[in-house]
Amino acid sequence: MEIVLVRHGQTPTTGAVLPGRAAGLHLSEAGQGQAAKAADRIGALVQARAAAAAKSGGRGGARAEAAISAVYASPLERTRETAAPIAKACGLRVKIDKGLLECDFGSWTGKELKVLSKLPEWTTVQRNPSGFRFPGGESFPEMQLRITTALARLCARHPGQTIVAVSHADPIKAAAAAALGTHLDLFQRIVVSPCSVTAIAYSAGGPVVLAVNSTGDDLTRLVPS
Repeated sequence: MEIVLVRHGQTPTTGAVLPGRAAGLHLSEAGQGQAAKAADRIGALVQARAAAAAKSGGRGGARAEAAISAVYASPLERTRETAAPIAKACGLRVKIDKGLLECDFGSWTGKELKVLSKLPEWTTVQRNPSGFRFPGGESFPEMQLRITTALARLCARHPGQTIVAVSHADPIKAAAAAALGTHLDLFQRIVVSPCSVTAIAYSAGGPVVLAVNSTGDDLTRLVPS
């Protein structure tokens, strides 16, 4: 099955503050536009797969079987607001999954990045994340285990299907690193931009990464080579 991971759109604090799990942070106007574009891209995937199913003799209206069977989001406002137009484009409703939550940054939540980057611990965050725990929050290995466990659970729930999961930058990077067989200490080298798509196909033979940080590519080409 395929999981199309989407990072939430831009917020008023993107790139300036570490918002974490703090409530009340919504998409900015730019972020709403990004979410709409992501919905258009995924909507085109739905239409292409439905058309392909109809051409091959399947039911043209069977969008769930031919395209996207579910849209999930983390509980935070910015992910739910990103998922809403995507779900509408797929003719579905957004389902909430806590496993897709942002990393728990503990006492660092809400702090400015320019302040955090001056702390001695920042070097560890960037170069040895597998050995770091946010004060009062999660460690990076715990966050990676949480997101990969959530994706495994969704795989078991939707065998042979394609779903969308709207999450956050670090969990998506951690999931991509796990699928690539890349050590967690290197996951900061992966870029996941607002409303970008990272797609992973899971099978008994192991995961196949179809796209990382895709922001404008034709998603109808997301197939294993």
